[in-house]
Parts: sequence; structure tokens; C-alpha cells
Amino acid sequence: MSRQTDTNPAAARVLLMISGSIAAYKAAELASLLVQSGFSVQCVRTEAAGQFLGDSTLEGLTGNLVLNGMFEPGRALDHIRLAESADLLLMYPATASRVTRLAAGVADDLIGALFLANNFRKPWWIAPAMNSNMFAHPAIREALEKLADWGCRVLPTGKGRMACGSKGPGRLLEPEAAVVLIKEEFA
Repeated sequence: MSRQTDTNPAAARVLLMISGSIAAYKAAELASLLVQSGFSVQCVRTEAAGQFLGDSTLEGLTGNLVLNGMFEPGRALDHIRLAESADLLLMYPATASRVTRLAAGVADDLIGALFLANNFRKPWWIAPAMNSNMFAHPAIREALEKLADWGCRVLPTGKGRMACGSKGPGRLLEPEAAVVLIKEEFA
């Protein structure tokens, strides 16, 4: 289902939330492609994501500071402000830990607080990224189903070789494919 906006579809504001996966490097490519397509991109990352992808890279690609904490001076209400200002909230990549934390309503960091503050007023998309065995685990299957039932859009995963060497479902949707879906949302 696509959403119409009153402005140029490419002027939509995407909140790109990044969790700690080896696939986090693809978030930089996605951010770059979105900005090149005219979207405004604000990145939020987990602490673990910072181990895989530097803030300066994301800031350079988007022109916006990367947010990752709830308790920095002047940022106590970011979870409310960001949820209200975004047109699309995208968890890319969404690790197994992040998927289950969202499904449990855990709000002990900025992304968890954003999830609850948004309360499905704006589209919330999840792009899973994990090993095939993890992706097939009943806890993950149940969490993804629960999130979809609540109103999240769970994006398809790719198949292919992963960093661990295994092959199968659970590979993060490629940035180019994610951009196509985002453009369709605002067409």
C-alpha cells in the first residue's frame, strides 16, 4: 500500500535506524542512494552499530548528525520529535536481538523509545539481517509475525552467501532493492 504526500515524493523524510550487524555497511550505501534520490535521511544507530559503521561516514552521506543516545543534553525528547517528523521509519539492518526487543516493547535506548513513541502513526519497516539458522528460529519467526500483526512492514530478505559463510535466507535486502520499495511507498 503506498502513501501519497503533499510534496514531491522524493522530499520524504526517512529515519534510518541501524543495528549492530556486519551488514550495517549496507546502510551507508542505502543512505547515499536515498539522498541522491532527493530524500532527507536522518540516521539513528545502536551502540553496537557503531562497532561496524562510523558516524562520520553517515553524517558525510546525509548531512545530518547521527543520533544514538537518549540522554545527551538537549536530546531528551528526540524519540518524540523524530517519530513526529519522519515520513518513514526504517530499521535497516534489523538484527535478531533488535527484532525480539521491538516485539517485546523494550524501550531502553533511542530506537526502542522511537518504536513506542511512533505507535504506528507512520510506517515502520523492518529489514531483517541474520544468519539463516537465526532467521528460522521460532523466537525470530514469532517476533516478526507479531511485529507484522501490529502494523510493521517486514521486508523480504535476500538469499546468498553471508559473512559467516552460510547461504540461505536472512541476508539483508540489498540497498538498491530497498530504495525501489521506498520510492514505491511515496509514489
